[in-house]
Amino acid sequence: MLSLFQILNTLLDIVWFFVIAHIIMSWLISFQVLNLHQPLVAQLWNALNKLLAPLYDRIRRILPQMGGIDLAPLIVLVGIMILRIILRNNALALM
Repeated sequence: MLSLFQILNTLLDIVWFFVIAHIIMSWLISFQVLNLHQPLVAQLWNALNKLLAPLYDRIRRILPQMGGIDLAPLIVLVGIMILRIILRNNALALM
């Protein structure tokens, strides 16, 4: 059972990494440090958008419009933190 918790925690770590990478990339694109006309940057950006769009879209439907501020990544990160706490407490309870 412990291995199942470790696998789930690893998956949450991977999603965490993708969300952080997406946030940093969006900042770099906004400040024109990265250019979407570069093939590698465009491929990475499109891949991250396709991976994270299902998570973000569900949250964006619930959140009110904030006038250009997207809080969906923040909500996803908080959700991952909550899931980690739940997994850790359940793993400790089973020991």
